[in-house]
Order: sequence, then C-alpha cells, then structure tokens
Amino acid sequence: MAIFLTGATGYIGSYVASGILEEYPKARLGLLVRASSPAEAEKRLWKSMQMHLDFERFIDLVRSRCDIYLGDLTSPSLGLDDEAQKRLIKSTDSFLHIAASLNRKSSKACFNVNLRGTLSLVKLAQAAHADHGLRRFTDISTVAVAGHRKDEIVTEEGTIDWDRSDYDPYARTKKFCEHMVHELLPDVDIRVCRPSTVLGDSRFPETTQFDMVRAFVMLARMPVLPLRPEWRMDIVPANYVSRGIIAAHMRDKPKYSAYNLSSGAGSLTYREIVDGMEAAGIGMRHIFAPRLEGPFARTVDALMGTPRKWGASLPASLMKVFLPYLTNNTVFDNSRIVEELGDTPRPFTDYGFPLFRFASEGNFTYPYKPWPGAVSPRQVA
Repeated sequence: MAIFLTGATGYIGSYVASGILEEYPKARLGLLVRASSPAEAEKRLWKSMQMHLDFERFIDLVRSRCDIYLGDLTSPSLGLDDEAQKRLIKSTDSFLHIAASLNRKSSKACFNVNLRGTLSLVKLAQAAHADHGLRRFTDISTVAVAGHRKDEIVTEEGTIDWDRSDYDPYARTKKFCEHMVHELLPDVDIRVCRPSTVLGDSRFPETTQFDMVRAFVMLARMPVLPLRPEWRMDIVPANYVSRGIIAAHMRDKPKYSAYNLSSGAGSLTYREIVDGMEAAGIGMRHIFAPRLEGPFARTVDALMGTPRKWGASLPASLMKVFLPYLTNNTVFDNSRIVEELGDTPRPFTDYGFPLFRFASEGNFTYPYKPWPGAVSPRQVA
C-alpha cells in the first residue's frame, strides 16, 4: 500500500517526499504530478528534489518506490482516468495533502487549487476508505487560518475562529479546507499541520523558494524600518517543518490532531534579527520608526506600479502581500511539535544570513542541474 502525496514538485513537498523515501525504506509513494507525460513528470520531480538527493539516489528511490499519477488538482477527479482512479483507490493506505496555491492576491487561483482540488482529493479518500479503510489523512494548512491577530500567542485549539476576518484568499481557502476535510472524512484519522513563515533551511544556505527571502532582503536594505523593535516574527526553517509533517503522518500514534509548525515562544524580535544582521555584516544600521507604517504601505503601493525593468515592482508586490504578517506581532505556540519531535527549531539568526547571501549573490535563483543526457526518463507512469 502507498501514501498518496500531493505537492512533491513544490518546496515543502520536495522535503517531505525525499524525507519519507530516505527515512522509511518500506514506504511507497503515489505522487500526483502536473505533467503531460511520465518523462516530463520525472524531470519535474528531479528538479524539485535535487537540493535533497543526488541524481543516482533520486533515480533509485523514485523508480523503485514511487508511482506517478499524471494529473492536476484543478481538474475533475484530479484529471485521472477511470483506470488510474481505480488503481489509486485500491493501492492507497493514506493521503498526505501538501499542494496548494499560495497566491495571496488571487481568489481565483486559491479557490480552484485549494478548495476544488482538496474536494477532489477528499472524494478519492472517501472511496479508498470505503474500499479498505484509510490509515490517515494529513492536511498541510497554515497558521494564516488564524485570521486577523495582533499581539497574541495562538495555540492550536484557539487557531480557528470563524468570527475573525481573514488576511487574504489563501488564508480563507485553507481555513475552509481544514473544515471540509473534517466534515467529509469523519471516520478517518485526520492530522493537520500549520506551518508559520517558512524561510530557508537551518543546515545549509541554499533554497529554491525566494518570495519571502526577497521581502526580507528588501527590509535588510532599508535604513528605516516601519516596525517596532519589540515585535516578534515567527520564522521556522523548512527542514524542521518537514520533520514535523513526516512525524504527524508516519508515526503510529501522533500525540495531537493539529500542530503549529512554528518557532513559538522562541520567535525572535526585529531588534534581535537586525542586531544579528549587523553582526553578520549584512544590511546596514537600522532605525525603527513604527509611525511610518502607513506611509511605507502607500510607498509599496506606488512601487508596485513601476516598470519591471526598474526592479522594484516585484519586491514591492511581495511586500504588499506579506506586510500584514510582518506587523501583527503574533506567534504560534509550538509546544506540541516540540513535544513530538523532542527539540526546538533553530532560531533564524543561526542560519538566516548565509541564506541572504546565497539569494542575493545568486540573483534569487537556484542553480538547477539539468537531466543527465545519458539517462532516459520514465516512459510509463
């Protein structure tokens, strides 16, 4: 029996897929990949996993223990034909749903991918559960489902509050996805993981995800920050998040039904982050001016409309999206995942500055390795 996993070609999904393959030698994965052919799917998987596996190890693990399903979350029944659906339903032991649209500005993208995609996946999970019973369904959500918060420490039990407004379409749709999974799979063991701001890897400086890095580099280059020095930012490294997801899904009896994958009480203040940056020789001497939050927001709006060749519109667009999360001074209690894993995530100041250098010096790109020409990609899904 296999774990059906969505999002393996994404940032967090690549960590989780490669981690399960490496740590659980008897595990088999069914991977949903948006591609027109098995060859294209395998190449997409190689691109996503090469930060974690060398090519020889990748080929060995993916070809010996992964079943590829060509499909798309936005298509009816995930775009799978009857034969593929039947094979998936009969062979799947559990579902691990990581794929999502993080487009915080597009309601259309979030509704299509997050809501319609999750509903299609739940229908297949219902069929698999009716056929032979499911071990577990794990939904990867986000702490953003907590909605508008200010100056709070949020626990798992207090995260969902339907009376609160949401920051954006991403948060709104992910909150309803949690509700939908619980409502439509009442007899299945459900686990929910909610990462906070995922930024980099505490073991090495490389990353393939640059959106939030761009926003922080932009802040690092600003001499005046529209923030209060005592505000805290809940940043967690991707490798800790993936460990939490794998534990929640793979362990026989995880201790809790929901986990905040976050830094919790260990979240750093902006003063601590800035002092660490200055000590590392990154950025400049910063002045905190929280009264400028309004003018800063209006400046960001103006920069979003500048010509792309100026290089300001993209970071401004990202800053527009992330600014509410930067100024809410809210952290998410992580005592559950610390109890589950037995350790805390490393603080951002321990690993963040090599990440900044890697991103800045590499012009926010990852040096992907091409598919070796001597190796024929997979021909049969």
